[in-house]
Parts: sequence; structure tokens; C-alpha cells
Amino acid sequence: MPAVRETGAVTPFSRLKVRVGALVFCGDEVALIRRDRPGSALYVLPGGNVEPGEDLLAALRRELSEELALNEAGDPELLWVADQMVSRPGPTPPPRKLHLLYRLHVTPAVRATLATEEHDEVPGGHDVGAVEWRHHRTTAGLPIFPPVGPALAALPSPRAPITNAALPPVTDADYTWL
Repeated sequence: MPAVRETGAVTPFSRLKVRVGALVFCGDEVALIRRDRPGSALYVLPGGNVEPGEDLLAALRRELSEELALNEAGDPELLWVADQMVSRPGPTPPPRKLHLLYRLHVTPAVRATLATEEHDEVPGGHDVGAVEWRHHRTTAGLPIFPPVGPALAALPSPRAPITNAALPPVTDADYTWL
């Protein structure tokens, strides 16, 4: 149960949500979803929130099917974990969010069958994102959420082993909600 202040308001970050995301590689390129905003763009990894009672890998497979039309995700490997406590606009106190980021690889033949647009349902309509494939070494400066660009660009190769799965925490000190 979320923490409630004496005023009856829910304390920010007192609820925990889990989000699964994927670094889907085809060779040296990784799939990112670009969401255009007034005057800027934001990139996100394919993925989404885990539903109550849902298995983590089942949630990842569901999200990859919905966003990329990827129905054969193979055997995803947990790559990174990011802990997010970022304020955001709106009347609902922000949750603390744990991002579980998986890595998987697809062949060029599978990539050719994947979606080129992602339609995210938002109140009153859809937010359309363009699926872009970027060389993983060029992601350091991109506005990616969660902010994995520097870690992704530092990978010696898309299949390189990872010795530390913990990414730096994402807080108001180093991230501003767009």
C-alpha cells in the first residue's frame, strides 16, 4: 500500500512499478523508438510496464509483439537494471520504477518483417513512434529513456559480456522528464 502523508496525499516514489525493455540487436544496430515532441525527439527502448501478476518474460514478449510485431523473441538475456525516481508533471505522485533491460538478437530476415511504427495508446488517441535502427556506438548522445546511451555505446560489441548489470540510478538530479 502506498505511503500516505498526514494530509492524505500519496508520497512520491512510494509505489513501485516494474518496466521491461529490450535492446533488440540486428548485427551492430539496435532498435529504438523515436517519439517526436515539440522542438525535440525522445528515444525509448521497446517495452512497457509489467501488468499485475504477469511473468516478466511474458510481459517482455507481449510488449515486443505489440510494439515491433516481434513474435519470436528467442531467449532474452537480462543485461541491465536501472532504478528510476524521477518527478513528472501531473496530479499523480510518480512511482519508483525499476527498469529490467534485456538483450536479444534478430537476423536480417526477421528484422525485415518488424514494424516500422509503434502506436502507443494515450488518452484521446495514439502517439506514433518511428522505429529506428541505430549503430549501438552512436547512441551515447541520444536522448534515450531510460538513459542507456552511454552504456550502450561503450559495449565493445552487441554480444559482449556484462560484468555489472546495475546502471546508475535515474533521479531528478540527472534527468528531467520530457
